[in-house]
Amino acid sequence: MTNKNNTIDSIEEIEAEVKTPAVRMSMNLAVGDSLNAYLREIAHFPLLQPEEELSLARQFRDHGDEKAAFQLISSHLRLVVKIAMSFQRRWMQNTLDLIQEGNIGLIKALQKFDPEKGIKFSYYSAFWVKAYILKYIMDNWRLVKLGTTQAQRKLFYNLNKERQRLQTLGFDTSSEVLSENLNVSLQDIDEMDQRLAAGDASLNVPIHDDTDSSRMEMLPSLSPGIEKQLAENEISQILLENLKKYEPMLSDKEKMILQERLLSDSPMTLRDIGEKYNITRERVRQIEQRLLEKLRGYLTKNIKDFSVDWIENNENE
Repeated sequence: MTNKNNTIDSIEEIEAEVKTPAVRMSMNLAVGDSLNAYLREIAHFPLLQPEEELSLARQFRDHGDEKAAFQLISSHLRLVVKIAMSFQRRWMQNTLDLIQEGNIGLIKALQKFDPEKGIKFSYYSAFWVKAYILKYIMDNWRLVKLGTTQAQRKLFYNLNKERQRLQTLGFDTSSEVLSENLNVSLQDIDEMDQRLAAGDASLNVPIHDDTDSSRMEMLPSLSPGIEKQLAENEISQILLENLKKYEPMLSDKEKMILQERLLSDSPMTLRDIGEKYNITRERVRQIEQRLLEKLRGYLTKNIKDFSVDWIENNENE
């Protein structure tokens, strides 16, 4: 086992950071207790010597050794916690969510890791852990996602960090300076600032204090118009009336396919019908196809302005 001066902090150091007032204020007591329990649990997993890490990484790469993978992952769980804690001041919610996402990134890193590159697994995996945690924060920062591309997620993370650095040094923090330092366009800086500054707005909140009308009422309806609904209902009624007249001309198998498959809200499968009549699924499909052809012919003959789309739409549904 490596000593506590390793690049991965010891459990005692991480627990001490968890107990600092700034961090404790960002999590409720229950979450803090759960995090401490998690820290005590992962403390049982030993850290690895460089030669052990290299050997295990080769075993996993060459043979898919699950035991080797478990040892590599479990020995780096403290690294994930350390990285998650660095994001906690920005997240200000459940740190365990960040740790969970970071653990997924750790697993992904192991799948991609090449031990022959001469790079320590902890160094390589840190990038994957940060990427997964940052994506989670971006996706859950607000109801509306702030950034959907890799460049936007990177800017989201770096913008306030660079602004705070410049302020600490006493430099100007204008959009122009930030644009130059971060190597992004001025428009990108302004757009991200607007996104960060604007909060989520509920569609159910009244537009004015003296009215009950909300923004929800101003949204266009996505459902079909009343005219289309009436037309579709009329078409359905005509189809059902004619199908009822034609049904006595059908065989037992055709009647079952019509009622239990084509017209049912919970259609039977080809296998279920085949088992009932002791025939194959392919045979049922052939009967169904022939039935549809017969129905098209009958309906075309008996309904004025009949459209084949009526049947095709019914099939799709």
